[in-house]
Amino acid sequence: MESLFSMAQEVFVTSIDPDSGAAAPNPEWKSTLGPAEEPFRNLGDAADEAGDLVAMASSGRMSLGQMFTLEGPQPRMVLLNFIPVHLGEKEKGLPVVITGEFVGEFPDSATSAQTESYRMVSLGRMTMGVLHDFNNLLAGILGHAELMDGALNRDLDREALQEHLRTIRMAAEDGAARIKNLQRYIRRENDSAFAPLDLPSLIQDCVVLTRPFWYNEPRSSGVAIAVHQDHEAVPAIMGLAPRLRDVLVNLMLNAVQAMPAGGLITLKTTRKQGKVQLRFSDTGVGMTAAVQDRIFEEQYTTKANGNGMGLSEVYGIMAHHNGGISVESTLGRGTDFTLTFPIRDDESEGATRDEHKTKAEPVSLRLLIVDDEVMVRSVLRRLLTLRGHEVVEAESGRKALEVLQDDRFDAIITDHGMPGMNGREFAEIVRQTDREIPILLLTGDTHHGSIDSTISAVLGKPFKIDVVESTLLDLVSQNQPR
Repeated sequence: MESLFSMAQEVFVTSIDPDSGAAAPNPEWKSTLGPAEEPFRNLGDAADEAGDLVAMASSGRMSLGQMFTLEGPQPRMVLLNFIPVHLGEKEKGLPVVITGEFVGEFPDSATSAQTESYRMVSLGRMTMGVLHDFNNLLAGILGHAELMDGALNRDLDREALQEHLRTIRMAAEDGAARIKNLQRYIRRENDSAFAPLDLPSLIQDCVVLTRPFWYNEPRSSGVAIAVHQDHEAVPAIMGLAPRLRDVLVNLMLNAVQAMPAGGLITLKTTRKQGKVQLRFSDTGVGMTAAVQDRIFEEQYTTKANGNGMGLSEVYGIMAHHNGGISVESTLGRGTDFTLTFPIRDDESEGATRDEHKTKAEPVSLRLLIVDDEVMVRSVLRRLLTLRGHEVVEAESGRKALEVLQDDRFDAIITDHGMPGMNGREFAEIVRQTDREIPILLLTGDTHHGSIDSTISAVLGKPFKIDVVESTLLDLVSQNQPR
C-alpha cells in the first residue's frame, strides 16, 4: 500500500490499520504531518481531534474537508479527508485512508486557471457551511421581524419587542462571526480564543432564536410543539458561543422537522463524570439504525432538499470543542442526542471576574466620523448622539481634512477602506498638524492592522456601540490636553 501511495505527488496520503493503528504514510505525509509512528505529530493539540475523525471513519462515517493548522514557525493550513475503506459487508473497524492538501498554496508550475480552480474548490468547502449557517440565521431574523411587525399592529408589548430585538441582534452578531471565520480561513488566521460560557444561558438564547420555527409556524398550521428545559447548576464550559449556537440551532430545526404532527423537545443539562452533559430529546418520527450510523457523515441527508451539512458540521464543532455527540433513536418514538463538554480549568475562573467594570460618569465628546458609507455614518452618529455626544460627519478623508481646518474635536473615528484616501493615509496627514488627537480606526476586514504612531486604536465592523464608546472614552481620558 505504501508503494501505491508513493505515486501520489500532489497530495499527502496515509492509511490507518483499524486493528493495530499502524499508519503507512507516503513521503509527502511524513515530511508534512509526521512519521508513521506519530502520523499527526505536527498538528499539535489538534492531533486528538484528528484521531477522533479516524475513529469516526473506521466506523464507516466519511468526513471530508476537515481543516487543520500545522505547527511551526510559519503555520500553514491543510485540508484532510478521512475516508473509510469498505471491505465486503464489514461495517465497523474499517481501514481508513486519509488524503491531504495545502490550502492557499499552489505549485510554481500551476497555470492561473489551475490556481483559480484550486482556490475555488477550497473556499467552496468552507462557504457551503457558512451559507448553511446564514440560511438559519436569516430565517431567524426574518421570523422575529415578522413577529415584531405583528406586535406593533396589536397592543404594544415592550418586553416582547425587546426580546425580539435582542434575538435579532444576537443573530446578526453570529452572522458577522461567520464572515470573520471565512476571512480567517482565506488568510489562514487563528480562530478566536475560547471563552467561559454558561451552557443553560446559551440554550435559552437558541430556544428564543428558533421560536418562530417551533412555536409560531407550527401553530399557524394547527400543530403544537412544546419546549421543556431542565437545567441543573453546571460549571462553565470553554468554547465559542457562535459555533455552539450553530450546534443547538441545527438540532432544534432538525427536531421540529422530525415532528410534523407536533410533540415535545426536551433539553436537560447535568454534570456527569467530570463533564457537562446536554441531553437533547424529541418525540418525533425517529431514525432507523442504518440512518443513525451515517447521520454525522458529510453530505449525507434524508431530506429531499437537504445538503447534508447540518449534523456533519455539528459533529465537527463538537470535536473542535474537545466534546462529543452521540445519538439514540427509535422509529416512531423519537430521538435523543447526548452532547458532552469538558469543564473549564479552574485557572480560567478569573477570566470573567473583571468583565463588568463600574461605569464612569457620563462624558460628552465632540466627535468627527469619517466613512464613505452613508448607512454606517448615519447609524454611528445616531447611536453616539443618543448617548449625549456631539457628532459631525464627513464622507471622505479629503472632506474631513477641510472640516478639521475650521473645527476642533475630542476624537476622530475613521473607516479604513475609502476611495481616494484610506483611513491610515488620512490619519498620517492629520498627524502632521495634530500629534495628540485620538484616532479610532474602524474596518470590516479581519486583518485590522496594528496600532502605530498615527492610529490610537482599531476596532472591527460590525461594531457594538458600547465597545466604540468605551474605547473613545478611554482614549480621550489618556490623552494629554492639547
